[in-house]
Amino acid sequence: MADETKEPAKEPAKEPAAGAPAGQPSQEQQAPRVQVSDDKASCSYANFCRVTGTPEELIIDFGLNAQPFGVPSEPVQITQRIVTNYFTAKRMLHALHLSVQRHEQAFGVLETDVQKRVVAKPQA
Repeated sequence: MADETKEPAKEPAKEPAAGAPAGQPSQEQQAPRVQVSDDKASCSYANFCRVTGTPEELIIDFGLNAQPFGVPSEPVQITQRIVTNYFTAKRMLHALHLSVQRHEQAFGVLETDVQKRVVAKPQA
């Protein structure tokens, strides 16, 4: 019986884009886009984040703090937990930094201290 295993079809070599120097890949070849499907993603709001970790992994918990001022009297319910490696965490840190930087350029500096954002009402 003959072996009917077929070799996978080989893609033809792509020509460099018009205007690209010979021997250099085109822009399309340099930066392929990753396809993403979010049809199974869940979405939830969080105003609380806690970061812990091990030597190999970073653990990021997200939850809802119903009492954002002072120490909460009720426990914060963790609704999402992301466990990732430090390489992915560093890429995420960079992406978040760029996103916040663009937001602040458009809308002004974000104050993370809640007490500084609270406007005191003048007493009558």
